[in-house]
Amino acid sequence: MRLPTLRQLQYLTAVVEEKHFGHAADKCFVTQSTLSAGIQDLEQLLEVSLLERTNRKVLPTPIGEEIASRAQQILSLTEDLVDLALSEKNPLSGRIQIGIIPTISPFLLPKVLPTVRKQLPDLEIVLIEDQSERLLDQLETGSIDVAVLAFPYNTRGLTHREFAKEPFWIALPQNHPLADKEKLSADELPINELLLLAEGHCLREHALSACQLPASAQRTSVQATSLYTLIEMVASGLGITLIPDMAINSDMVIHSDIRLVPLAADKEQAMREIGLVWRPSFRRTATLEQLEKTFSDALADTNYSLRA
Repeated sequence: MRLPTLRQLQYLTAVVEEKHFGHAADKCFVTQSTLSAGIQDLEQLLEVSLLERTNRKVLPTPIGEEIASRAQQILSLTEDLVDLALSEKNPLSGRIQIGIIPTISPFLLPKVLPTVRKQLPDLEIVLIEDQSERLLDQLETGSIDVAVLAFPYNTRGLTHREFAKEPFWIALPQNHPLADKEKLSADELPINELLLLAEGHCLREHALSACQLPASAQRTSVQATSLYTLIEMVASGLGITLIPDMAINSDMVIHSDIRLVPLAADKEQAMREIGLVWRPSFRRTATLEQLEKTFSDALADTNYSLRA
């Protein structure tokens, strides 16, 4: 049985992604005629039409889209195989692409990157910031190697391990009636004043879970797309919000005109966990273990994070 080549699969996935032969050829570092011929050979081999070609654009057929999706998985597994072989020579070298969510990256990265550069000088780290669902998509397609996410979260069967836990704090305007409290329980919060991030941000679900509140418990007329915006809204007197422990010593919190009060709740319920997620086929175990230790140690050295 004749089998498609990896090069043919690369050509197909590039065209499906770019929807343009010229752009796909540039991405694959070949001429357009070479790429077009490779895809035609693949179509003849599989005896199906993979692409709809017009003068202006190119689109995958339904079977072409399915085959391209599976081809991307094959290419991802192949890259993992090469990474595994290279890591055998030097586990703490090479390139690793790390995805991280926006409610962690500005607070965690300044703490860990100097340590990572010092302890892992031969490891090239490429950082991608995005929301959890899109990072999981990129993990599955092989666009990134590992992601730093907050839990609980559905990781779609991918491998994950937590390395830290952190509590939540209530952020209130300075003149709020509850601002002088030493701590606040969830049932003391004025739910009609609660501000949360928009749908798609996992911090939203974790904040609701910490207070044991339903998804409808918030000011639906006001939603933010970043933690910075939430803090500015609180400082302006628009409401209250929950912020994670790792953010309270950040510049954007220290220089904001808000009051922070600890959230008093069930110890486990009021925590969010921080951890790594990766594909089971990504077998650079030594690299992952070193990253996990470096991240965990960097957080444990601060006075605002709890070691898992």
